[in-house]
Amino acid sequence: MTAPSLSPEDFQPLQSSVSGQQLSRPSLSYWADAWRRLKENPRAMASLGLIAFLLAFVSIGPYLWQVDPSAQDLDQIGIGPGADRSVTLAAPFQPWLPEQQATTLDDNMLGFTLAMPATTQAVRLVWTMENGTRYRLYRNLFDPSDTGSFGLPLAELDRSYFEDRLDLQAGTYYYSLVMLNADGSETTSTVTKDIQVTRVISAAEALQRGLIESEDDAQLGMALELAWHPLGTDYLGRDMLARLMYGGQVSLFIGLFAPLAFVLLGVIYGSVAGFLGGATDQAMMRFADFVVALPFLLFMILFKVIFGIGPGESGIWPMLVAMIILLWPAPARLVRGQILQIREEGYVSASRLLGGTTTYVVGRHMLPNTLGVILVTITFQVPSAIFTEAFLSFIGMGVAPPTPSWGAMCNEGIKSMLTRPHELMFPALLISITVLAFNLLGDGLRDALDARMRGAE
Repeated sequence: MTAPSLSPEDFQPLQSSVSGQQLSRPSLSYWADAWRRLKENPRAMASLGLIAFLLAFVSIGPYLWQVDPSAQDLDQIGIGPGADRSVTLAAPFQPWLPEQQATTLDDNMLGFTLAMPATTQAVRLVWTMENGTRYRLYRNLFDPSDTGSFGLPLAELDRSYFEDRLDLQAGTYYYSLVMLNADGSETTSTVTKDIQVTRVISAAEALQRGLIESEDDAQLGMALELAWHPLGTDYLGRDMLARLMYGGQVSLFIGLFAPLAFVLLGVIYGSVAGFLGGATDQAMMRFADFVVALPFLLFMILFKVIFGIGPGESGIWPMLVAMIILLWPAPARLVRGQILQIREEGYVSASRLLGGTTTYVVGRHMLPNTLGVILVTITFQVPSAIFTEAFLSFIGMGVAPPTPSWGAMCNEGIKSMLTRPHELMFPALLISITVLAFNLLGDGLRDALDARMRGAE
């Protein structure tokens, strides 16, 4: 068989009209690739935005909303968001002389009525007086016919008038006058009146609060607007927005600084124990077990004594020291388990053969592959630290009034949650948002930093 005749033209490359496809992408560093993956996670990015907003809220917010968190607005105590701020300009308070004032009594069995319009300065009541008869006067925020109770007993009287000046606020009050028997028992002669109390302010008070420019401009009956509190006030009349900002500084400082400190300590301890292994590992982990068994509350009391924190003083630094010293074993165990698994990998052995030192191998190869576990641990420890601060504040060992914190504000708000729910709702909402944001961000960071998940793309 004769071999075919070949020419140089037969060895020319084929010309293709289809351009070749680019099958590679630009090289990315470990952190650049992790950031790219994180940006592709919408929940993680939304959580990162929430955390940035919270940090700006507690750091920049006080400069924008310059209200003293401890200042009391006694005319607006316990009001909710959007409450009526109107106030009427009235004459200064004058002593009441009921004997010199003629009053027309109401047509009821006791003649019980108002002597003059009820204001937040005073509610002045008069009634028919019978010789030798005593009366008991009650005040209630709710209709006694609905609650079955007259409410707060104000006084037991043997005269025909009474002036109420006890913590009056704008709104409706129910006053009940009860005639008593000679032995002090109550009779069936009872009259209840619902009285609308109007919020008023004197010209001097209005000038002091900046509601008017001068007393010459003041006219009795003039309608004014009190200071604006966007989120209302608490049970002492303090601005809720300002307290949430300053309280967030305390809560986030404790919630971020303490976990970062004791997780870092646990990472160093656990990585050394896991890398060395053997008897050293066992001895180090038995010491960690001993630390776990130490009572946190007892050490908190001990550190308060050492720091000289007395009753009624905030124990923020003893709390931080106790958390850092006693809470590092949990992250240390997690990191140790990861290091024990990673040190058997081939790339670790290759690094050792190439002359890598222990510090280089742990810091360059092992710890980056445990970042997912470390970050998830931090995200769980942040809400735990905030809840620990709330518990210690509740028992009087954490943040003490008047210093605000979200946990302390929740403990104060739970006492009046039925009548003033906003005092509990707003700090609890911020704590919930913080916890959710850190958890979602931690999940996103774990996925972005996990080298094994990058290979599945």
